[in-house]
Amino acid sequence: MSVESPEIKAGEPRARSSRFAPLGIIFGVLGLLLFAYFVRRAGVGEIASGIQRLGFGFLLILAISSVRYIVRALAWMRCVEEPYRLPFRDAVAARLMGDALGNIIPFASVAVSEPSKAVFVKDRIPLLVGLSALAVENIFYALSVALFIFAGTATLLLSFSLPKGLRYASIGALVTTLVIIPAGYFLLRSESKFLSGTLRFFGRHGVAPKLVAKIAPRVQALEERIFGFYQRSRQSFLSIFALDMCFHVAGVAEIYATLWFISPVAPSLRQAFILESVNRIINVAFKFIPLRAGVDEGGTGQVSKVLGFGREIGVTLAIIRKGRDLFWSAVGIALIWKKGHRLTQMNTDQTS
Repeated sequence: MSVESPEIKAGEPRARSSRFAPLGIIFGVLGLLLFAYFVRRAGVGEIASGIQRLGFGFLLILAISSVRYIVRALAWMRCVEEPYRLPFRDAVAARLMGDALGNIIPFASVAVSEPSKAVFVKDRIPLLVGLSALAVENIFYALSVALFIFAGTATLLLSFSLPKGLRYASIGALVTTLVIIPAGYFLLRSESKFLSGTLRFFGRHGVAPKLVAKIAPRVQALEERIFGFYQRSRQSFLSIFALDMCFHVAGVAEIYATLWFISPVAPSLRQAFILESVNRIINVAFKFIPLRAGVDEGGTGQVSKVLGFGREIGVTLAIIRKGRDLFWSAVGIALIWKKGHRLTQMNTDQTS
């Protein structure tokens, strides 16, 4: 069975990104101001000392964080249906390249980062196959995130006395996950074509009819492939979900290792678990801010203080996390540059 890839114009991603540029600049500047505020509040000297204590332990942090790219690449590969096959090396590279775009470009995580991963491997598998497999994997990942946040937030509420603001925020996160998990399960089990149905509803009521007419067939084709995978590959569900849960286990291990180096107070796995769940909330809620500048330092610093580490340890942890993200983003950008040259060469060979 052949699969036709939807036509994607080269200028479309750039045009979408340019629409968000003013907002991206505003949020980027606000993030930097927040970052400077929380760093100053925690103490530049204390943060520098923590980073110095980490030293070559940063190599261990990079090694642990690499597991997160590996397991999600493996989960994506499991979602690609026969007769197509996505090589491991290409899957990992595409994840690095897509996440690099999401980390450094405001709003790219929503508009560009995820779809770009399928674009980066369209020389290996058809674009629609890559997109549908990526969508399936993201459904499993979203479920794992919701469960992880629920467990971490419940542990925080039951184990520590929280300030009023943090307590309300934790309860809000708990309620949100309690709504999302059953809703997502129901949509998958009922095979409800929610997205294409919503688009057609908007089109019938005169909301962006031209745009709806253009993208609704693509969305419907994507939904059909997702539900087709659900019908044909239920035996793969447990392994895909287990791989996505390994992403969170690696996150807990990374925070535990970082705290072991930088904190004068010996960390526990429970504390690392709570901090990683808070990190997931921050990543989900503030994905549009590059590197979660400012909000990560503020949120992690506040929770770290509650956990008994001190605000400066939390801010240091967030900054080290940014160093890790910048390293992998640099790797991703280098791969994009290399990929661009390879694709250019392929196009030249085809036209010569």
